[in-house]
This record gives sequence, structure tokens and C-alpha cells, in this order.
Amino acid sequence: MQATPQYVWPLLCERAGATVWVKHENHTPTGAFKIRGGITFMHWLRHSHPEVSGIVTATRGNHGQSQARAAKALGLKAKIFVPLGNSREKNAAMRAFGADLVETGRDFDEAKIAAQRAAQEENLYFAPSFHPELVRGVATYALELFSAAPALDTVYVPIGLGSGICGVIAARDALALKTKIVGVVSDKADGAKLSFEAGRVVETATADTFADGMAVRIPSSEALAIYGKGAERIVAVSDDDIATAMGAYFEDTHNLVEGAGAAALAALLKERDTMRGKEVAVILSGGNIDRDLYLAMMARPSKR
Repeated sequence: MQATPQYVWPLLCERAGATVWVKHENHTPTGAFKIRGGITFMHWLRHSHPEVSGIVTATRGNHGQSQARAAKALGLKAKIFVPLGNSREKNAAMRAFGADLVETGRDFDEAKIAAQRAAQEENLYFAPSFHPELVRGVATYALELFSAAPALDTVYVPIGLGSGICGVIAARDALALKTKIVGVVSDKADGAKLSFEAGRVVETATADTFADGMAVRIPSSEALAIYGKGAERIVAVSDDDIATAMGAYFEDTHNLVEGAGAAALAALLKERDTMRGKEVAVILSGGNIDRDLYLAMMARPSKR
């Protein structure tokens, strides 16, 4: 795939009171950063487990699109589990990329259990949403960003299970930069923040945010081991904060952004007083959102 751009948008800088680089992972062939990990994971799988005939995984959409696309390119089957009520348009995209889609469970974590069961019953390889090869892949967007803007004070990164933030930390450390990495979660799915602060995995009872890319109840212990040491802090933002950031992206850059994709900007705007005058980056992790939901978010009053 082509490298994605990172732009400094003047209106967004005025809004935030800082120099803001936007890493446009909404400009990939699947509309989200996950495609990078799909490529590297499937390359690893083909060479490490050549006997595998297919994979099974669980997702809210972007991970599933990346796995389906990469599996199809290698002639492998991709069976993907999503929760009931999942994004209609993400489901359609996964099917278009070649996935056999199964809808089950009340949320991502229940769909994941069903996927793990299917892996055993159908002799498929379970492809987790967090894996070293996924981190290796998504770290390439951070390498692109740091190559273009090596003097960044802070980078804000949304957290689902954590491949994105762990990839940014890996690239930062490999380049020996001093950039601070700030994770962002929904205040309705804040397990990663609670785990970061407690130093151990803390589950939440629900993950009821419209930002489905961050709607995780059970954090990854493998990811926590990385961002627990490598992140500066983790910020929780509300659904209203995220909706405001989505509107800001449209008004200031005319980019369409999904909930998780707007979370990093939401956190920066929440911390604008402390970040004023600094050079920062926000990861726009994806733009895959259902039309009706996006229109509802854009119908909210504009804030500046």
C-alpha cells in the first residue's frame, strides 16, 4: 500500500492553539490503519504456518476488513465474527473483501469468544486483534509520521485493544525520540485507562460508546505491558467530545471521520490549555462510519 499523508491544517491549528499534524489513516485502501497489520500478519502466517487454510477473528469492522483483504490475497478463507447490531456498512465492506461474516454476541468481547470456539471446531487459525505482527505493521504509520515531523512534543493515539499505541511507542523508541505518547479511550469503555493506572488488567462491565473502534471491555495484557511503560498518560473522552471532534474535522479539513478516528483530536482539544503552542500530532485512525450515524453526529450544534 501507499504511505498515507500527514498534514498540518491551519484552521485545526487555530482551534487547538497548537501546531497539529494529522496522520490520515482514513486514506488507506480499507479506510483505516488496520490494513497495515493485516498485511504483515498474513505474511507471517503464510511463512510460519503454511498448512493453514484460513483464519477466524472477531472485530467491530476495521480489523476484519484488513484480515479479509489480506487473507483473500493469499487464497485463504476468512471467517469473521461481529456483535449483533454492528455497523451495517462495515459489515458490507468485510463481505466485499471476501469474509464469511457471522453476527453474534452483545459486544466485541462476546463475539471474540465465539470466534475462538469456531477456530477449534473448524480447524481455522485464530487471528487476534492484538499480536506482535499486527503491531509491526501498524508501526509503519508512526515511522511515516516521525520521518515527516521528528520534533513532535506529543502524539495522541486512540486505544481499542492497543496495536496502534504500541506501534507508535515502538517506532518512537526505535528512532530514539523524546516524543510523549498519550493514549485516548472513551469514558464509556475506559478499561485501558483503568488498567494503565492500576498496573494490571481491569475489565469493565460495558463498553457502550458509539465509537466502536474503542468499544472494548477487556484490555489486552500484552498491549498493557507495552503502553503501561511507554505511554505518558491515557485520557478519557466522552461521546460528546468525540462528536465535537468529528465536526471539527469536517469544518476544518473536510475529512469524514469515524468515532475512534476523532478521539485523538477530542483529547487534544480537551487538553488544549496545556498543549498550547506545542507541536503535536493526532492519529486519525479511520473514517468508516455508517451514513445515518454520521449525519446524526453532524446535526449537533457546532462548537469552536
